[in-house]
Amino acid sequence: MSSIYVYAIGFVAQLFFSARILIQWIMSERARHVLSPTLFWVFSLLGSYLLCLYGWLRTDFSIVLGQFVSYYIYMWNLRAKGVLSRLPWLVTAVLLLTPVAAIAWVSQDAAGFVRDFLCNEEIPWWMVCWGSIGQLVFTLRFVYQFVYSRHRGESVLPAGFWIMSLTGSLLIVSYGVARLDPVLILGQSFGLVAYSRNLWIGTREKRSQQPLVK
Repeated sequence: MSSIYVYAIGFVAQLFFSARILIQWIMSERARHVLSPTLFWVFSLLGSYLLCLYGWLRTDFSIVLGQFVSYYIYMWNLRAKGVLSRLPWLVTAVLLLTPVAAIAWVSQDAAGFVRDFLCNEEIPWWMVCWGSIGQLVFTLRFVYQFVYSRHRGESVLPAGFWIMSLTGSLLIVSYGVARLDPVLILGQSFGLVAYSRNLWIGTREKRSQQPLVK
């Protein structure tokens, strides 16, 4: 596939990710506390689908790994929001089984996957590790969010989520610079501002809820 189309897929994926942050940011600013809107999770799932495809076409292990870790957490949040129950069963089945089908496909030629994704001359091993660390930190924020939300019994975005977002995003930007990947650089740079602002909103809200000491 032409590199133009590959980059187009990546940029569309990042548009979904940027849109989710922008919507969440605007709604949180209006409410004056950090929200977890439904569209945030809808756009997360759509962006994840496309970015995983982009990572596959770029033979970039770290991108694919990051999307696989967070995919079902997006699904859980959509279920908690009542979205999955309103979708046609066939759409839900496709969404649920896509990662399983991908793993089954890879297992047919595991040696080829290792050769193309982990022993790629264009991406040195140290760079694969660096990018994977960034993607794991960035993606594990959703694992933290999942555990936190399960404990609360509702879909929420706590302060720790935004701290991990900032850390992971900085690592991914540096990886994108090393890879000369405009999709990662532009996509993550926008999020840095929104993550910082959400962290500030959450901190301000927490302080306002503390009782005054006389």
